[in-house]
Amino acid sequence: MKFTLIKNLQKDSAMSLILKGFLIFILLYLISNILVMNSSFGISVDSINSTLFGNEDEYVDPITESAFLEFWHTEIFFIMMILFTLNAVFIRVAKRSRIILTNVLMISAITSLISLALAYYVSDFFINIYVYTFFIWHIMAAYISLYSFWKLNASSV
Repeated sequence: MKFTLIKNLQKDSAMSLILKGFLIFILLYLISNILVMNSSFGISVDSINSTLFGNEDEYVDPITESAFLEFWHTEIFFIMMILFTLNAVFIRVAKRSRIILTNVLMISAITSLISLALAYYVSDFFINIYVYTFFIWHIMAAYISLYSFWKLNASSV
């Protein structure tokens, strides 16, 4: 996190290049996360409901509590690492709307995590909230990554 100590990221060509590569990796992670979730856990209300609670018609067993907690724990870790590092870059390069965009990103990500646990332990109603907030935080993170990349690229030219 050396970039937090550099006064002007745009004028440090080495750090700018490193951050551009990092932002590309974040975009790849976001895209692959959606694809992996689609094939393993589900990204629609019906598929998530089937994963969490099973489906007798399709002979799908519900996820065990230990498997769910392991999945949830891993999601918490990856989301935390992506958001904190992405926001550290974004706050350094953005001038306007950074507070609003950062808050929307963080709130939607934490709501996504909490609603998934509530869906498993309380009610399947929270699956809808999970699906919406999952896509909101992915879209916001992709936008922030692209915007940060653009700002780093525009100032280095």
